[in-house]
Amino acid sequence: MINSIISRLDQLTKKLKDDISLDILDVRSANHESLLERNSQKLESMEQLSLNKKKLNEELAKEFHSGVDIAIYKESIDDLEKKLKELYYLNGKLASIVLPVKQMYQDIIDDITKVNGGSLIEVMA
Repeated sequence: MINSIISRLDQLTKKLKDDISLDILDVRSANHESLLERNSQKLESMEQLSLNKKKLNEELAKEFHSGVDIAIYKESIDDLEKKLKELYYLNGKLASIVLPVKQMYQDIIDDITKVNGGSLIEVMA
């Protein structure tokens, strides 16, 4: 049971890493449609990742309380932790690309509203 949960977490982590890598490429090439299409898939994968992490902890606790030496899972769990850290850093790389673009657009909107007296669109009557 624990090995299958770890395997599922591995698959989810790999899928998210692949999706985020594609996001980085799409941001750089301004391919917004693909970004939006992948967004719901990534949210689902993140939810599944969270649920499976919780399930893994529960199963490890059950095994521990029933007297099983959970050290037998140490290598697999350490490998999974390494992959999750890689996912975290890759996500940070995506954020470092996206956040400046977001700020640039916010600055443009702020400048336009300032010029138009607090309104984004100037209406001429």
